[in-house]
Amino acid sequence: MRRVNYASGFTLIEMIVAMAIFAILVALTVPSMRTWIANAKVRSVADGLQNGIRLAQAESLRRSRQVVFSLTNNPNPGGSAGFTASGTGYYWAIKTIPAMVDSSETAEFISSGVLSAASGTVTVQGPAEICFNSVGRLVANASTGVTGGSCGTPANTTHYSITVTGADHPLQVNVALGGQVHLCDPSQTLSASNPYGC
Repeated sequence: MRRVNYASGFTLIEMIVAMAIFAILVALTVPSMRTWIANAKVRSVADGLQNGIRLAQAESLRRSRQVVFSLTNNPNPGGSAGFTASGTGYYWAIKTIPAMVDSSETAEFISSGVLSAASGTVTVQGPAEICFNSVGRLVANASTGVTGGSCGTPANTTHYSITVTGADHPLQVNVALGGQVHLCDPSQTLSASNPYGC
């Protein structure tokens, strides 16, 4: 009697069933993955904005000078062309504001950063500029030396709202009158048990 050796492996039907199950699992996870990626973008932009504002405040203290933090759409704000302030900018820039009593002093570019590559998915809403005085507090200044911007009279808290298309978790960066910066979730209430709320 002759033995028949069968090759081990998947049959065509088993392969089709496995691929169908795999396709169903992928279809179920893709929407939640997109939301997770969008929420990660929100967090990244909020962190970049928060770090830029904190740097501006630290530089005002270090230099003992007024410093302006600006949002802009210029990817090279430190270049010779300068930059224009924009309340919905994708980049940020920091520069000193010359003292009003010393006309020989010139503005000095300090630093810049990227909030997000220019695209329609990220929305940052807030003031185009905020100014810090020499002790790190928010201050009004109508002549910051930046085209299209001025620092209005600061409220008790200045807000920057960050949203991304497809995200279900917007964030907000708050800057208090005293210069404190707080990243928070506007959908939650700030309390002793919830420090992430606004």
